[in-house]
Amino acid sequence: MMIHKAMKRRFLATAVMGAVMAVGVLSALPAEAKRGTKRAVDTMTAVEFGVPYEFCPPRYVCYRAPGEVTIDGRIDSTEWAGVPWTADFVDIQGKNRPEVPRHRCRARLMWDDRYLYIAAEMIEPHLWATLTERESVIFLDNDFEVFLDVTGTTHHYMEFEVNALGTEWDLMLTRPYRDGGMPLNAWNMNGMRSAVQLYGTLNDPSDVDERWTFEMAIPLSTLCEVRNRGAQVVDGEQWRLNFSRVQWLLDVVDGRYVKRPKMPEDNWVWAPTGKISIHEPEYWGFLQFSTVVAGEGTVPFAWDANEGVKWALRQLYFRQREFRGATGRWATMPEELRAAEITVEGLQRFEPTVRAAGDGYRIVAAGADGTSWYIDEQGYVGQGR
Repeated sequence: MMIHKAMKRRFLATAVMGAVMAVGVLSALPAEAKRGTKRAVDTMTAVEFGVPYEFCPPRYVCYRAPGEVTIDGRIDSTEWAGVPWTADFVDIQGKNRPEVPRHRCRARLMWDDRYLYIAAEMIEPHLWATLTERESVIFLDNDFEVFLDVTGTTHHYMEFEVNALGTEWDLMLTRPYRDGGMPLNAWNMNGMRSAVQLYGTLNDPSDVDERWTFEMAIPLSTLCEVRNRGAQVVDGEQWRLNFSRVQWLLDVVDGRYVKRPKMPEDNWVWAPTGKISIHEPEYWGFLQFSTVVAGEGTVPFAWDANEGVKWALRQLYFRQREFRGATGRWATMPEELRAAEITVEGLQRFEPTVRAAGDGYRIVAAGADGTSWYIDEQGYVGQGR
């Protein structure tokens, strides 16, 4: 969503053992080095780092479409019969608000050489929608939303929203809003097709409705515009993905649905972010492409150990933000961020280096299989040094 609540502050009592150990080695250093290390130790003891929300993104294997797909919003058709569903959506705050959504929502995906296909089912006893102009702020109605980060960098990701009238809003985010990202409303999912089916009567409070379903086909060529290589998707390739359903509480006044006054919307998602903000791409789920045809077999999700390295770097990015908030500058040493506290499953050591210059920084760490990964002050995470 484009409009967001303020991020929750993270708090945790600090551990100072690493700083105490650092003080013990001062006597072995030259005077100038002692003064520099002493300043780092003083800073380490002064900054309290919070604990980020748990990193446990859901995973989905996307199988090949069994044949031609008709985009009509009817997702009980034969082409979808062998396609697995995602887990049911949960509250966006996840374990921080462990409430089961009032109405079930789930999605499923498949693909072929030209398109990524997405289907969604929203159980809904009160079908309601008001917005009819394309590029409206659709989440002011009840809606369904798709977020895709093709590169896995958390930058240049795509957002799509639709209501029960089939009114659409598509845009691209240069990067998350927390990093100064800008919404590119002029960007379009060129070649995208979508459709909605209603199982009930729209905007009629006199009866109880069943659900609404949604179906879309997005050209791979459009989705892959943000990367340097072409639109060909290979077996085992992984993207980052999330879904969201925005739901408002409604009352009936003079025979019409109206939003309940002074009540916030509910945000139900596939991959919770721990806070009321969908624009946290590091928490989105993983989408893995498979060349197996839907219904003709299954393959396991293959975890990439470098995702653990990227998450470790993300934790240092969080700490850099807290460090600068407390000291007015970026940390220049891993010790100032207490990097030794962070471990990566599958790696013997996580030993990042910090390069800060002017108003920016880059933190670099070795990954699996001889790779190297980095993150910068704008939250971009990528391969390289």
